[in-house]
Amino acid sequence: MRIPLPKIREVIEAVKALIVGPYTSKFPKEPHVAHPNFRGQPKYNDEKCVGCLACQEVCPAEAIDHKDLIRGQSIPKRKMIHYTDTCIFCGQCEAACIADHEGIKLSNDWELSFFDRKNSYEEIEKELQLCEVCGDTIACKDHLKWIAEKIGELSYSSPTLYLSRLKSLGIIDENIISALKDSGRSDRVKILCARCRRETTLTTK
Repeated sequence: MRIPLPKIREVIEAVKALIVGPYTSKFPKEPHVAHPNFRGQPKYNDEKCVGCLACQEVCPAEAIDHKDLIRGQSIPKRKMIHYTDTCIFCGQCEAACIADHEGIKLSNDWELSFFDRKNSYEEIEKELQLCEVCGDTIACKDHLKWIAEKIGELSYSSPTLYLSRLKSLGIIDENIISALKDSGRSDRVKILCARCRRETTLTTK
């Protein structure tokens, strides 16, 4: 029986493997380093994320969710949740991130095995701004700050934006806002949701 001789290409590849090294890594003996362009697990950046929910809106696998924690909380917060076991690592969350694509980014993390599915997620919390009349959620405070910085002087056309900005800078007296509860003209100068802003505009004389 005739034994087939190796092709020239196979000989070249074998010589390269002897000189340069094999294509495969020594994992799990040594940690595997993924290619820089590898699309691994998306991870939130707590300092950059503004809690705008853009990532949740575009996620095709519905691997991103949120919970607004308001009742019974001293500080209302929005919990952003990323489910690793559902994510398909498509990168749409990073592409849609309004915070210069830095709020959530794909990482090189690829070894995501776990024994308990309850551990297959990550979460961050962002402080919420509530309407000072009805108590409903307006947005995350970081999101309002981001909008105010983006539109600059135009933010002064919206009391909700410029009051939120002044509060974040610590140059507004909380007692002045809390004392004005006559449900009249004073409500115009409060941090309001869109519905309450519209109602105060239509009813205030």
